[in-house]
Amino acid sequence: MADLSYKQQTDLKNIQKIREYLQTLPKFCLEYFRSLEIRKSTNTRKNYAYDLGVFFYFLQTNNPYFANKSLRDLPVDILDQITAFDIEEYLSFLECYTRNGRTYTNHDEGKARKLSSLTSFYDYYYKKGLIKTNPARMVDVPKIKNKNIIRLEPDEVAEFLDEAQSGEKFSGRQLALHEKTKIRDMALLTLLLGTGIRVSECVGLDLDDVDFDNNAIRIIRKGGNEALVYFGQEVRDALWEYMDGPRKSMHPQEGSENALFISLRNARITPRSVERLVKKYARLVTTVKKITPHKLRSTFGTTLYQETGDIYLVADALGHKDVNTTKTHYAAIGDARRRKVADVIHLREKLPAAAGNNGDDDSKQ
Repeated sequence: MADLSYKQQTDLKNIQKIREYLQTLPKFCLEYFRSLEIRKSTNTRKNYAYDLGVFFYFLQTNNPYFANKSLRDLPVDILDQITAFDIEEYLSFLECYTRNGRTYTNHDEGKARKLSSLTSFYDYYYKKGLIKTNPARMVDVPKIKNKNIIRLEPDEVAEFLDEAQSGEKFSGRQLALHEKTKIRDMALLTLLLGTGIRVSECVGLDLDDVDFDNNAIRIIRKGGNEALVYFGQEVRDALWEYMDGPRKSMHPQEGSENALFISLRNARITPRSVERLVKKYARLVTTVKKITPHKLRSTFGTTLYQETGDIYLVADALGHKDVNTTKTHYAAIGDARRRKVADVIHLREKLPAAAGNNGDDDSKQ
């Protein structure tokens, strides 16, 4: 896979996983997944396949009608045997269940995603006229509560980068490891904080995706669209120090030769590795906030909105297709700005206080 891009390599891995999941699902499911190929990413299709696997596992272990039946040989019209009550029971089951010796839990977000997968599945066969009922459409979507935006404050951002650069709080083996990775880590963390790109977009960067003439990087957005993201001087300096220094002397494994960020194993760094290094440095700054790569993205979005007040600019910078997604995530900040209106608007000039009433009593007039 040496000549394949990171996205192509990821797509191949996802396709292999989809095929693996399909071997555990009813054979008729293949038609549905073929229909998704032209409109859904491989990652979305993989998630749908996994979710449907959980659904059929639920049916086989909790519904007597399916207990002794072979899932692979189920006909498509078996879906008409499932009611809205069954699907509601499935959502309840998702809260906590055990499969292959491992316990899984789902909060409202997880339940909503799995219901969305099931709804798409039912919609396909219902529209094709292969089933007569569509119970998934009769079930209410779990209400997802708005969460406070967890982010780093400006002084925390500075301390976070200072710790990544100095490693003063590390000792022994940690310090030795830090000396090997600090320039790379500074480039990676500065890039995340300075551009707000997703961790998947960051690890997918290749050397030729960085354009120092225009201070820009070329990334593949969620959904597969290509975009240019511009960066400032601090990001430029950190990237240049890494690319002109440690990155030049590296000898990556086959398939990672052109990757921008390389792990100690000489392979393209993974999203999981980035999560670990973000948490490692964040713990030195705050023990209260759980900082992840996505929280660095929130930090960027928050700072940009506070500086510009332009929600459409923030949406574009973050790669949100729908500005309402951005509004939802930054509603609390918007509310804080709206509160300032109360102190800005003055209806009348304030009158000077009266010197006195000269002894007159209005109640007697």
